[in-house]
Amino acid sequence: MNPNQSLLFAENLSWQAPGQNFTLEVPHFRLNPGDRYAVVGPSGCGKSSLLGLLSLSLRPDRVEVLDIMGSPTASLWRVPGQGRLTALRARHIGFVPQMSALLPFLNVEANIHLPLDVMNIKNPHHINDLIECLGLVSLRTNRPAALSVGQRQRVAIARALSHQPDIILADEPTASLHPEQATHVMTLLHQQAERHAAVVMVTHDAERAAAAGFTLLPVSMNGSTTQIATA
Repeated sequence: MNPNQSLLFAENLSWQAPGQNFTLEVPHFRLNPGDRYAVVGPSGCGKSSLLGLLSLSLRPDRVEVLDIMGSPTASLWRVPGQGRLTALRARHIGFVPQMSALLPFLNVEANIHLPLDVMNIKNPHHINDLIECLGLVSLRTNRPAALSVGQRQRVAIARALSHQPDIILADEPTASLHPEQATHVMTLLHQQAERHAAVVMVTHDAERAAAAGFTLLPVSMNGSTTQIATA
């Protein structure tokens, strides 16, 4: 990849909610290494849908350009291209969902290690660092059912960072954490961009995000249409 190339570039991307009078439009969105954005706005305005589009997990209704690490994806939504979309997502994107979505039959350490297993990568030192950083050492053999909501969310954050992705997308990653943990997690996410990654975080805690060094990206709403664009 060209060192001057964007990690993600989208132009004229749009998605309409099925059965609803709501459209999300992304006229221009660029992520460069080191970018840290916090998307802020009222509930129901399409913030989570934006992450779905950028993570290649939500199919756009219209897309002119959506490049990940210099690879065009706009033409890959047909069946023959689905494997390439999956490979791009697995290798380059780390996603933290609102609900942790851990595999119930795996313990904490195995859940965190899952992205590395998929790609047949071993990096035990990085996994151990994440487990320690997020206060999960005493829980590493526990299964999700034995964890609190906040603990499960911290496991999901570690899992999203385990393969050191180029693009980190986090949907309300601190909503279920107490204030001290929330500050710690935002700082951790912010630090990921120091190794030439980029972070897009959806949050209702704009003040904490700004204090952690994120650039706030307010949602622009016009009737039933939401527009989100970077500079």
